[in-house]
Amino acid sequence: MGGDELFELFDDLEDQAEALYDEQRRAELGDRSRAEYARVSFASRLMASLGDPVVLRVRGVGEVAGVLSAAGAGWCRVDGPGRAWVVGLGSVLAATGVSARSAPEAAWPSTARLGLGAALRRLDPQRIHLDDGSVIDGELARVGGDFAELRRGTAAAEVVLVPFSGLAAAFRSDG
Repeated sequence: MGGDELFELFDDLEDQAEALYDEQRRAELGDRSRAEYARVSFASRLMASLGDPVVLRVRGVGEVAGVLSAAGAGWCRVDGPGRAWVVGLGSVLAATGVSARSAPEAAWPSTARLGLGAALRRLDPQRIHLDDGSVIDGELARVGGDFAELRRGTAAAEVVLVPFSGLAAAFRSDG
């Protein structure tokens, strides 16, 4: 084997090794990317979508459409025509209009760290939709650690407790 042939052989082997390394590196980067994306939460995707128009399909409610005005761990607020909604994220079946980006929890505003109870107190809803599709109209009386208390009836004498686990969404009409 002559010197030129030997150099060609080494060049060929070097090209093959480089191609193999590139292939393995691409696979490794793909695996890392998938593993990192597995840490992205639905709430962090919503947080990156604040100010954007969205449509949420909510269990027991149907479509809730409007501008995503607030989001947190376990809830979001959507301001639609004539009404504002607080939606429990556990009841969201699908979402469209959401940003392709995400906002890491460390970058969320302090208000986003507040739970569903704080969002309900701020909204002061007139109607609560449950996961099963039923509706409770009334006046928000108090909010506990994991439930809301509504008073309803003509004298607001009847008290209804709604555990957050059954709450799909709540709204308040503007008019």
